[in-house]
Amino acid sequence: MMPRSSVPRAARGALRLQCINKPSNRRTFASQKSGGFNYETGEVNGIKFASRDIPGPTTQLAVVARAGTRFQLYPGFAEGLEKFAFKSTTRRSSLRITREAELLGAALFAYHSRENLVIGAKFLREDLPYFTELLAEVVSKTKFLRHELSEEVIPIIKLQRKGILANTADMAINSAHGVAFHRGLGTTLHPTSSVPITKYLQEDALRDFSRAAYAKPNFAVVANGASHDELSKWIGEFFGDSPSAPPKDLPPIEVKATKYYGGEERIAHDGGNDMVIGFPGSGSYTGGHYNPAIAVLSSLLGGQSYIKWSPGYSLLARATAAQTQAHVSTRNISYSDAGLLTISMGGNARHIREASEAIVEILKAISGGDIAKDDIKKAVAYAKFRTLSAGENTSTGLEMTGAGLVQSGKPSQLGGIAEAIDAVTEEAVKKVRIPDPYDSVSAHD
Repeated sequence: MMPRSSVPRAARGALRLQCINKPSNRRTFASQKSGGFNYETGEVNGIKFASRDIPGPTTQLAVVARAGTRFQLYPGFAEGLEKFAFKSTTRRSSLRITREAELLGAALFAYHSRENLVIGAKFLREDLPYFTELLAEVVSKTKFLRHELSEEVIPIIKLQRKGILANTADMAINSAHGVAFHRGLGTTLHPTSSVPITKYLQEDALRDFSRAAYAKPNFAVVANGASHDELSKWIGEFFGDSPSAPPKDLPPIEVKATKYYGGEERIAHDGGNDMVIGFPGSGSYTGGHYNPAIAVLSSLLGGQSYIKWSPGYSLLARATAAQTQAHVSTRNISYSDAGLLTISMGGNARHIREASEAIVEILKAISGGDIAKDDIKKAVAYAKFRTLSAGENTSTGLEMTGAGLVQSGKPSQLGGIAEAIDAVTEEAVKKVRIPDPYDSVSAHD
């Protein structure tokens, strides 16, 4: 690899200083103390953005678009758009993008979830202008070339299918979402082998979908480790070509209210044993269905110990201590208008069956209000710790904050989440409705 010192200073400067400081129309929504967990938000030329000026030498910058599998027009579109991130644009080839990122010592990433598409970069702090321009190019100037689709995008999607089919834990979670929500959030995170993706994934169709996904109302820019004023300046400079609204000749990205159904599904698989029990959970902090008591309940149920030489305080850890060959964990998966509280089990089939029987008894006891006050205090403390600990990771909050700005104009503030969890009472936890385990979502492999 070419050492950084051998790169001419003029070349490095040309990459970093490609624009002139121009005034931009900027209005600020809120102001938070720099360097904290909370984001400072604003809007420039119709584009919402948020930043945390975390002290340090690196910056993480991302574009969060409302283009996950819930909102895709056809199967595979969210993944296709993700795979085209950092491919050839009207200004640079994919090879040039790769070489320049290497030259500046950066990392590029792209992924999608059920609601969002996230593309971004992590780089040295002084390179903010260059990577803001690069993300703006990806958003508005990607070419969607036929040979890149057929030779690079589709083959990678097909290879990933094989890995997904071998992961029984992911299959169980996907199955639980499908049983719980059917359409929308119930759409699989990746197209299954039965979906003829080549029928849908055409370069023109993906280009049209990108015009809707990257319209200004449908995406936000989020940064960790960047000055708010600097970020505002470069967004105003480089994102001017983004369309102000989705094209009228394309189907709109519809946001239909999520409905919870429930049910059971069993999948035969020789690669392992996994089981998921799911219930209605808490939505995201920025949506209208947020319930901090669910986070406490998730910690209360638990399943894993985070203290060495101890089985842990959580109810499921104690109840399944004898099933040493079964891995049990609880998680609330939150979305803009819904959530899914899941209890996942994996490992030896007999131990999973025994553990599931113990879990059902625990759930019945909780639904009857039989919870020790001391256990709830421990669960509140750990849920708060887990939230604030996650805030120390610069990747945490990028997607949640961007999604919140797009959906409601509010960022996901980790400090506010921790305060809400800290205020959860014993009565609030006992009021959480837990359906009969035999009427809840259940997925088996």
